Amino acid sequence: QVQLQESGPGLVTPSQTLSLTCTVSGASITNSNYAWSWFRQAPGKEREGVSSITSDDYTYYADSVKDRFTISRDNAKNTVYLQIDSLKPEDTAVYYCASGLDRGRRYYRSRGVRVPDFGSWGQGTQVTVSS
Repeated sequence: QVQLQESGPGLVTPSQTLSLTCTVSGASITNSNYAWSWFRQAPGKEREGVSSITSDDYTYYADSVKDRFTISRDNAKNTVYLQIDSLKPEDTAVYYCASGLDRGRRYYRSRGVRVPDFGSWGQGTQVTVSS
């Protein structure tokens, strides 16, 4: 059973850069069957997929975050990261790490990163962007 644990700094000021960490256990992030993704959910809004990395290192970003978010992974540490540059107050949300079957780059390009496609979730980490 895959288990995911997010961690991050919590409160940050606008324009800063932060890095979120997703520590994975129960499965290897190099497993060719899986994709690893980040979602976020702002107060009163639906959970949205922001980024994903597939088994062959294809990376996907939602249009709304494409220029500021960077997903990466450290295979030796079995960890996935999300770096967010130039933080804005509207980035305030709970950020979730998730894993699901790797559906391939063509799928993600056309359909994006969708909640129903991911079956394992972390508990989330709050990110608050405020001065």
